[in-house]
Amino acid sequence: MEREAMEYDVVIVGAGPSGLSAAIRLMQQANAAQQTVTVCVVEKGSEVGAHILSGAVFEPRALQELFPDWQTLGAPLHTPVTHDDIYLFNNAEQARKLPATLVPNTMHNSGNYIVSAANLCRWLAEQAEGLGVDIFPGFAASDIIIEDNVVKGIIIGDMGLDREGQPKDSFTPGMALHAKYTLFAEGCRGHLGKQLINHFKLDADKSPQHYAIGFKEIWDVPAEQHHAGLVVHSAGWPLDDASGGGYLYHAEGQQVVVGLIVDLNYSNPYLNPFEEFQRYKQHPIIRQYLKQGKRVAYGARAIAKGGLNSLPKMTFNGGMLLGCNAGTLNFAKIKGNHTAMKSGMLAAETVAQALFAGDTGGKDLTAFAEHFSNSWLFDELYRSRNFGAAIHKFGTFWGGAYNTLDQNLFGGKLPFTLKDEQPDYAMLKPASSVQPISYPKPDNTLSFDRLSSVYLSNTNHEEEQPCHLKLKDNSIPIQVNLAKFAEPAQRYCPAGVYEIVEEQDKGPRLQINAQNCIHCKTCDIKDPSQNITWVTPEGGGGPNYPNM
Repeated sequence: MEREAMEYDVVIVGAGPSGLSAAIRLMQQANAAQQTVTVCVVEKGSEVGAHILSGAVFEPRALQELFPDWQTLGAPLHTPVTHDDIYLFNNAEQARKLPATLVPNTMHNSGNYIVSAANLCRWLAEQAEGLGVDIFPGFAASDIIIEDNVVKGIIIGDMGLDREGQPKDSFTPGMALHAKYTLFAEGCRGHLGKQLINHFKLDADKSPQHYAIGFKEIWDVPAEQHHAGLVVHSAGWPLDDASGGGYLYHAEGQQVVVGLIVDLNYSNPYLNPFEEFQRYKQHPIIRQYLKQGKRVAYGARAIAKGGLNSLPKMTFNGGMLLGCNAGTLNFAKIKGNHTAMKSGMLAAETVAQALFAGDTGGKDLTAFAEHFSNSWLFDELYRSRNFGAAIHKFGTFWGGAYNTLDQNLFGGKLPFTLKDEQPDYAMLKPASSVQPISYPKPDNTLSFDRLSSVYLSNTNHEEEQPCHLKLKDNSIPIQVNLAKFAEPAQRYCPAGVYEIVEEQDKGPRLQINAQNCIHCKTCDIKDPSQNITWVTPEGGGGPNYPNM
């Protein structure tokens, strides 16, 4: 197909913290060196921030380096953390508040801010555009241009295809964006990043990446229940069959954000992460802040939490993986925004150094590895390398005790490394060997159903387009996943995309409601047969988060 093409020095895929920080740092470096660099950022969301979802307690370290005058420039960091409450939930009614000495140092948040990551990205985009970066929201990078084993750019997805992939009257072919270097900052489990890791074997000799699914809701609450700056974290109940933890942050404007993180290495195929989140909100510690409030937003997103042990090689011929696309999140802090930003800044400095020296592109910029290893980002990930593996191996209580000892007494520098070599998708037990889990019906006050929740995510896709949830083998959902695992896609999807439908005289079939998809990528991660591949739908489709 003939495609229009545009040429840039650097193309960045994804307008999240890492991609925007890379774009900004590139232009800062170019201005300081009096060099001309052309940079563009493509973003699949309808606007910058539309697909950004994060807790988020934000550590401003990377922002301080990127913009020392961020306060004067009006960065949307308005709510400093005032204090932390950390609990161990024993059961549905009881909890123990943990003293600071029994909590890993990484969980303390003095000097941090409660923010909307989506609004922070919108602000970063404004700064990038002010420096001369081209930003194209609503354009999904659907494919990679690889020639002679060198990444030469990306293809923007075609618009106006019908369900069978045939052009409609509105068909518009996607453009080719050529670049000397292409930086992939798609977020957790980026579909192009996944291809690059496989193509260039970037994860050779690494532990498999590990994931969680993170839920988030925003509530408007009465003034007497709101304490701006309060951070609440919890471990334990309701996750009896999984590891993870909950959070509740008191943001600005009488709003509370509440969420639950469920590790995707759970073994019971009947576990429903969405329903676990609904139960979580019923605990008295959480309920006291939500009662008489109104839920105004909902979303969910996968989280890459393997840390340093699972971090792939981040460079290859013609490009790099950045941020959560590589897995730079520090799960010991439950934070990935500052680490993603720093990875983008380091990448930008490496690319700028090469371009200013006359580099014409296409190389494997291995100098990045040295920049990374000499940075605070590497030091931070190294110190927390055992955090997730300890919880997976020893459980929430003893794993938490180990991590408190490791972080508080040894600064994360015990002379050994714990590894977790079992992929999350391989952890499910046969349904016949476990007990089904019975979840209560929603009360529509604190707990809700999935479809009403998806409505609050403002999710929309053009219905007449190819399904972006691809099955490698159409027989596997029924013959394997349903027969052996009671088809867990019905439960692990937080948006009700997958249903088993009984058809008269035909038996069961898997129905895919792709219109509901909120782009969390959980299906791509947790499917026990690894039969589902998430690819980009038309640009602009998916959730439209206002300030998540």
